[in-house]
Amino acid sequence: MTHTIDVPTDAGPGRLVIDAPRTPDAVLLLGHGAGGGIDQFNLRALAERLPERGIAVVRFEQPWLVAGRKVAGAPRTLDAGWRAALDATARRWRGLPLVVGGRSAGARVACRCAAEPAAGVIALAFPLHPPGKPEKSRRDELAGVELPALVIQGEKDPFGTARELSETVQDNAGTRTLVEIPAAGHSLQPGRRSDPTGAARTIVDAAAGFVASLHR
Repeated sequence: MTHTIDVPTDAGPGRLVIDAPRTPDAVLLLGHGAGGGIDQFNLRALAERLPERGIAVVRFEQPWLVAGRKVAGAPRTLDAGWRAALDATARRWRGLPLVVGGRSAGARVACRCAAEPAAGVIALAFPLHPPGKPEKSRRDELAGVELPALVIQGEKDPFGTARELSETVQDNAGTRTLVEIPAAGHSLQPGRRSDPTGAARTIVDAAAGFVASLHR
């Protein structure tokens, strides 16, 4: 059953949307992108399927989205909202393993703010660079993560393909895992001729395995 909790932040109220089993073994906190909310394909798949594997999924709606604005705030504002969400999540499930992550801009926020009490980071469709502008790389945000990290990337993502990200992941062998979604772009959802259900299964299985690896 889904329920929500409002979270006060310096940028206004944010919102935690929670899908959790009765007695979770771990918690996954996820942020959304700048072009969509918490019901994006991959975030929804995780919220629907991970609780049955014992993982509580908490999707954080940034204050700009809660307020009904169409444009995301500045990075420092997003980071401040995220830290408030992280604190609230850690308090609610004190003592449980906590993994953080997000998709697109939400992945960038999770990477920039990766620190205890988080045990790992899941980056979904990390936007390595703006489309067509590889010289404007955000590699340092991902490379700077000192926690174990799982990166799930589309084969054809215009913001950075899995192949483009592989070098950054290989630089941190043993602490980074890269999973490619064949035929997928930035949404991580393959086209109509592909198998979106299979993509969801790949994302969920990879995330569940990663979370489990951090609290065995």
